[in-house]
Amino acid sequence: MALKKSELYSSLWQSCDALRGGMDASQYKDYVLVLLFIKYVGDKYAGKPYQPLTIPRGASFADMVALKGDKEIGDKINKKIIAPLVKENEQLSLSDFPDFNDAAKLGTGKEMVDRLTDLVAIFESKSLDFSKNRADGDDILGDAYEYLMQHFATDSGKSKGQFYTPAEVSRVIAQVLFIGTAKTTPDTTVYDPTCGSGSLLLKVADAAHSKLTLYGQEKDSATSGLARMNMILHDNPTAEIKQGNTLADPKFREGKVGNESLKVFDYVVANPPFSDKRWSTGIDPLNDSWQRFEAFGVPPAKQGDYAYLLHIVRSLKSTGRAACILPHGVLFRGNAEADIRRALIRKGYIEAIIGLPANLFYGTGIPACIVVIDKSLAAKRVAAGTGVFMIDASQGFMKDGPKNRLRERDIHRIVDAFQRRQTVPHYARQVSLEERSDGVN
Repeated sequence: MALKKSELYSSLWQSCDALRGGMDASQYKDYVLVLLFIKYVGDKYAGKPYQPLTIPRGASFADMVALKGDKEIGDKINKKIIAPLVKENEQLSLSDFPDFNDAAKLGTGKEMVDRLTDLVAIFESKSLDFSKNRADGDDILGDAYEYLMQHFATDSGKSKGQFYTPAEVSRVIAQVLFIGTAKTTPDTTVYDPTCGSGSLLLKVADAAHSKLTLYGQEKDSATSGLARMNMILHDNPTAEIKQGNTLADPKFREGKVGNESLKVFDYVVANPPFSDKRWSTGIDPLNDSWQRFEAFGVPPAKQGDYAYLLHIVRSLKSTGRAACILPHGVLFRGNAEADIRRALIRKGYIEAIIGLPANLFYGTGIPACIVVIDKSLAAKRVAAGTGVFMIDASQGFMKDGPKNRLRERDIHRIVDAFQRRQTVPHYARQVSLEERSDGVN
């Protein structure tokens, strides 16, 4: 009998949430998802040679189960399970994992023992057997992971986290990049400079007809750890996920030390933090080491949206394509942002702008848009005065609890209009350079 995935995910969420107590969802998710990861890699790889991960003897999920009720369970999970796992696998780091002996989060004495014991017990369920982790042709583990990420994101309600991009938006991005019809190979590169848990990067990669080479950077250490685990769980163990502030300290570089430039990629996707007010911390925008602002201007000190977009432009190959989710304000705010917007359009880099409904994203209710960048045809676009293809998809959605969601028909309408480039009254049309010489206002 096929496993009913919806029942599995719902039961998993309810069980985990019931044990959370007073802990903030954004912190508790780290423990739950790490347990899911350890359970998965133990089921899939323990005792088997030539696997993406080595599971040391004594460091499997079964060994964690043996610690249930132990008065030192938290300390022993840290030292006997996590530390050996990290030591044997260079793609993992101790900073990827939460402290299972943190009294401030998990309680002291019997409270910690009971909470961790009960949490481990949830993952003992026979329905969570990832040695055969497929049902109905789908990846149970990947789906369960995304289900939990979505629910924790919804429950957390924190704008700064933004560790999960709705799957429907990710699908739109993959299709407007044409990554499913392009001639991709394992050497084709995809980069997300603010990758969060990696959900957007993975969704776009899944749309390709071949394996791709994935790169991501994430500022938050715990979330970058989740992204590394997520890559492994979704069969992308060679993906490079690095931790650090992308604007102040981009980790992906080319050239010799002292003469480095930003590494460039075939595709870039991103859902950066909206209107980051601290984007310039750690850099001198007027003397940017990576020349991201020279040709366009410096974004305002308290609005970081164009800083991320210009980083993306600089990180693209001359034949590259990108899609970036930004707040709707980037389309009409004035002063320095208007100058940057005008410069990007005059260079022909902005191929299209897709306006999205409000309240799609976790942690914010403001409307957003997808800015599609295409360097490959920029010169032809300028010569022809083509301008920008505009889609107003703000009214196409369904209510789903406290959030809005794109339906299948909404996704289809966006992608169909983008691909056909036909005028649809009150929905889509090409806006020429002559019509809006100042860009989009």
